[in-house]
Amino acid sequence: MTPGQGLRSLFDPASVAVVGASADPAKWGYWLASGALAGRGRRRVHLVNQRGGALDGVPFHPSLDSLPDAPEHVVVATPPGAVRAVVADGLARGARCFTVITSAVADERELAELVRANGARLLGPNCMGVVDTGSQLRLSWGDFPRGDVGLVSQSGNLALEIGRLLQRSGQGFSRFVSLGNQRDIDATDAIEALVDHEPTRLIAAYVEDFRDGRRFARALARARAAGKPVLLLTVGRSEASGRAAASHTDALVSALSTVDAACRDAGALRLDSAGELVDTALVLLAPRRPAGRRVRIAGDSGGQGALAADALAARGLVLPALPLDLAGAGEADLHSYARVAADMLAAHDTDLALLTGYFGDYATGNPAQADEECAVARELADAAADSGRPLLVHTMARDTPALAVLRERGVPVFERVEQAAAAAAHAARWSAASAHDPLPLPPPTATLGDGGYESVRAALIAAGIAFPDARFVTTEDESVRAAAALGGPVALKAMGLAHKTEAGGVVLNLRQPGDVREAFRTMRQRTGAARYAVEAMAPQRGVELILGVRRDPAFGPVVLVGIGGTTAELLADTAVALAPVTQDQARALILSLRHAPLLTGWRGSPALAVDAAAEALSLLSHLAPGYGDLTDIEINPLLVHEEGAIALDAAALVTDRSS
Repeated sequence: MTPGQGLRSLFDPASVAVVGASADPAKWGYWLASGALAGRGRRRVHLVNQRGGALDGVPFHPSLDSLPDAPEHVVVATPPGAVRAVVADGLARGARCFTVITSAVADERELAELVRANGARLLGPNCMGVVDTGSQLRLSWGDFPRGDVGLVSQSGNLALEIGRLLQRSGQGFSRFVSLGNQRDIDATDAIEALVDHEPTRLIAAYVEDFRDGRRFARALARARAAGKPVLLLTVGRSEASGRAAASHTDALVSALSTVDAACRDAGALRLDSAGELVDTALVLLAPRRPAGRRVRIAGDSGGQGALAADALAARGLVLPALPLDLAGAGEADLHSYARVAADMLAAHDTDLALLTGYFGDYATGNPAQADEECAVARELADAAADSGRPLLVHTMARDTPALAVLRERGVPVFERVEQAAAAAAHAARWSAASAHDPLPLPPPTATLGDGGYESVRAALIAAGIAFPDARFVTTEDESVRAAAALGGPVALKAMGLAHKTEAGGVVLNLRQPGDVREAFRTMRQRTGAARYAVEAMAPQRGVELILGVRRDPAFGPVVLVGIGGTTAELLADTAVALAPVTQDQARALILSLRHAPLLTGWRGSPALAVDAAAEALSLLSHLAPGYGDLTDIEINPLLVHEEGAIALDAAALVTDRSS
């Protein structure tokens, strides 16, 4: 049984009790009670208020003990100090689920443990409630239009905003879950339940705290496998600037890039606003989803068509033909809109079509045209249905009868062309995505010592990652003997520095014993380091990458690859995935970089050993999770050349977990 399958008592209980019910419309207890009473045809509803009273002819009981039968689902909207006693009374009566609206509840974790210990579930505290429009359950503030979207949210007001935007667009909710403080039922539980809920065709979520990010990612992948798009909103706070001095990897992997990686790998979409979410949902909820990125455009004017083309192209969509300018054809014959749309949708090189301009507004200026315009709207919807491809309509009209027809038939309607372009691009991205569950993590079985170059280098070499031959020394004489033993030019590096190059801790191409001795003296004076590495010089030509793994508090180990060396943070050309990754996944990450052409043969230069770099990235991603004390580990740079890839520096941040 999946976690979501254990929530029947949350969404469709046989009976509900609202504790803190009120007859005052200014209070939460009124909205919860009136919402519960709206479902009286499906379930028993009890209202509890120790002061007495009634609502819609239903009397308030003084306590849960006084109810004629046991409530399955108890909603708690009492002062904070009374919450625990209400929950205890409910458990004693056999309640299976509690929705706690109250905020500032003391000892929330203990309350959740009490509920779970008795085999029940808890939503909240500090939540806005739960709604299931199919089971006539409305235990929340506000109105929730019925539709195909299941919403999971840590923000109540954001849920209301999404609901209003959906309603204006002819859509609404199948279910709504306000997560609150997630002391028991969390975002993953709710998403799992929506995957199993047949009336839910699309899942929207606003999540700030992912708790177990790996479990969350698996739920996203499961939704993808079920054909249900997940559209995610989240916050993207990053402390990258404050971490930069300690680790390139820590600076380059933000909280938002980690969420993006989880969404990409699971086949979900992370979006930036409630409006963008609703716009994208409309396209993905249309009877047919776009199979690709090819769009044909028809507009009432050359200007509108050209601007639409620019908006679509800017979003990465492809225009197989120039926009068609109707040039007044609509005024001459309204049915020309339907004929043009049918032709666009029937073209073999089209995945979706956009009609932009005036259609939908004719009846505003001339009410006598309302019936004909509605008939054309039905013809447009028929053309989309017959073609098996989506039609999008951008119009300057708002809420006219013809637009109502389009919305009823599942044709997305947009007030601004940039909305249509963004939604089409996101929908095409979802259609093209694939999903896989995160690879299992090995249990941590080792520690990485001090995280310095010597210990990290040894661990990486043991894992199969190549480094130049090296000797570690503490004196001038030892450095000279080490250089002689290695033969050929060498590099001298000071150990224990965060950024060696900036600190004067790296000198390259030392060939003579005197050069080695002089470099050692200067470096010791400049850095004060106690220990040094003398390394054989690596190939001089190639591209430098940074490879790293950072342990995210929610998602665990996250692997990064980017253009490396001293410009790593300046260029910030990186790709991120949940670790570990296969070699094929590692190669795809590397080739997704903006500067990837430098590796594959830019302007006649030779192609470099991308497969060797991918192998090193995959090895690092499998190695790092096994170290229980590891916070960050990175190779910077990994020099990728024609014959292979070789690590030139490495470091790690480790945590003393014994304290």
